[in-house]
Amino acid sequence: MQNTRINTLQKSVKVFSQMFFWVPVVGFSLLLIYNTIPYFSFEKDFRFISERSFLFESHFYNLSFYVHIAAGALCIGAALIQFSRYILKKSKAIHRISGKLYVFVVLFLGAPTGLFMSFFAKGSFWERALFMFMACWWFVTTLYGLSTIRKKNIIAHKIWMMRSYAMAMTAVTFRVYHLLFYMLGWGHLQNYEISLWISVIGNMLFAEWIVWKQSRHYLKSFAV
Repeated sequence: MQNTRINTLQKSVKVFSQMFFWVPVVGFSLLLIYNTIPYFSFEKDFRFISERSFLFESHFYNLSFYVHIAAGALCIGAALIQFSRYILKKSKAIHRISGKLYVFVVLFLGAPTGLFMSFFAKGSFWERALFMFMACWWFVTTLYGLSTIRKKNIIAHKIWMMRSYAMAMTAVTFRVYHLLFYMLGWGHLQNYEISLWISVIGNMLFAEWIVWKQSRHYLKSFAV
């Protein structure tokens, strides 16, 4: 009887912890996708565009921007489907289709346009270098995710896709930190730079922590 209660409590804690993580992730992801939609009115009175009006005079930069934000929204939406255990159990076809969409968008749209735009990013040389790293690492992790699943190495595939997803989610976590520091009264440029660094490094460390945690769980179950 006592063991049953303990197991029930452990399951309840696990469900609560998963909800505590996924509810804000899904909520902020959908909010980001929703906030992307107004840009496709192609008006020029948005702050990001008005601050870089001279860049938007270039047709190539203009095209890269709209491709990049559309790619980001698609990737975040597809990634939410990819990491849903319910969808994976119910329909592997949906998982495969959304996975192929995610990989294609990252490799051919999101990462290349992100790399190009990083040369013109706001901030110092180090912020531009960080954006370049993000684009390259996003591309590399996604490419490894693709190559490992082609080799039927599911564990390695999950690891690399977690790392890829961590880069995609910097678009979400950056805005969360930016809003938090804005409420604390931080200056715009300082807020921008620190939110960016914390988002990128924090997401990468969090991904590696999940990989380490799941690796330990896998090794324990394998040993048994």
